[in-house]
Amino acid sequence: MATHGLPSVPAKTCYDVIIIGGAIMGSSTAWFLTETADFTGSILVIERDPSYERAATSLSNSCIRQQYSTDLNVRISQFGADFVKNLRRYMGGDARVPDLSIRNFGYMYLAEDEAFADVLRRNQKVQVAAGAATQLMTADQIKAAYPFYNVDDIVLGSINLKDEGYFDGSTMFEWLRRSARERGVEYVTNEVVAITRNAAGSRVESVTLKSGEVIACGQVVNAAGTRGGAVAAMAGIALPIEPRKRYTWIFAAETPLDRDLPLTIDPSGVHVRENGGGTYMVGGHADVDPAADPDDFTMDHGLWQDHIWPIVATRIPQFEALKVTSEWAGQYDYNALDQNAVTGPHPEVGNFLFLNGFSGHGLQQSPAMGRGTAEWLTFANYRTLNLREFHYERVAENRPLIESAII
Repeated sequence: MATHGLPSVPAKTCYDVIIIGGAIMGSSTAWFLTETADFTGSILVIERDPSYERAATSLSNSCIRQQYSTDLNVRISQFGADFVKNLRRYMGGDARVPDLSIRNFGYMYLAEDEAFADVLRRNQKVQVAAGAATQLMTADQIKAAYPFYNVDDIVLGSINLKDEGYFDGSTMFEWLRRSARERGVEYVTNEVVAITRNAAGSRVESVTLKSGEVIACGQVVNAAGTRGGAVAAMAGIALPIEPRKRYTWIFAAETPLDRDLPLTIDPSGVHVRENGGGTYMVGGHADVDPAADPDDFTMDHGLWQDHIWPIVATRIPQFEALKVTSEWAGQYDYNALDQNAVTGPHPEVGNFLFLNGFSGHGLQQSPAMGRGTAEWLTFANYRTLNLREFHYERVAENRPLIESAII
């Protein structure tokens, strides 16, 4: 049987690397393994839904930013920006690969009190030290540059107009996946329903598929997105990853703005950005934000009218007259510990690797995370960015790695 052109049963009964999840993280890891000359093993990617219709990759707002509070997260996104802008070169000059760019309207963080203004000041120092072009702006400066904002309650803002804004994440994903398959990575449409460890509990020996096959592995990567916590649990490992619903609306403004709208993070947490052609994209969630069923993509139709639109129209009065043209619900693989990634090997089950918990910034981080995971699979070490501070030990020790610039 084949689904979306993919077989459901693997061609072999043993692989050097099995990747659970074929969306952006799994495909990035698979592709970077094919780029690593020292890796000569076999790779199997298991994806339960090859349409990717509800994958966070597909439902993402597809933006990239440098404005993080930790040096490592800044540098991860800097590599992501370079990868996006030079995708064809990274893929060996393949003439089929399109030229991608970043639409640099920037992210505008707005602080309504001195406490968050101090956070923006600290973050800006980290970002500038890493080479980002983040600028702090007073309310008057914001109003002068972007006169459509209501800034009566704003103390400070920060924005970066270099390698920060929209990019075509779906095309990047398509080419990572396509190129990986062309290079010999095997993708199957199936689902892992059990993970078996050896008698000592120190290694994963095999995964069992929904169709009944038991496939042995040298190493296994958990790139299962919102199901990452459930996949870890199959291996007897606790991972604080849960699905959280996030809502998106596209609207047409009766009177469009006369310049690009940065991705504006209101102090309420609601964010709105330029979408092109007089349309704009808004993202947000309800104040009560529980874990969701991973199959729950129902839209909360009252949320827009009761919560989101009033915030957007207050911040940008020109948006009091608008028409919603589309809306959808997606999900984040939310790390309940600290909203940062969990990567690298389990300290006791050494051939079980994490690639989980990106909490909404996975697409932009996927090139660096896939590259780093491929390095660890090959060398048991990192050759470029050192991702060790994202390793599982901090989860086991309940030691959060706080990223203060989560949206």
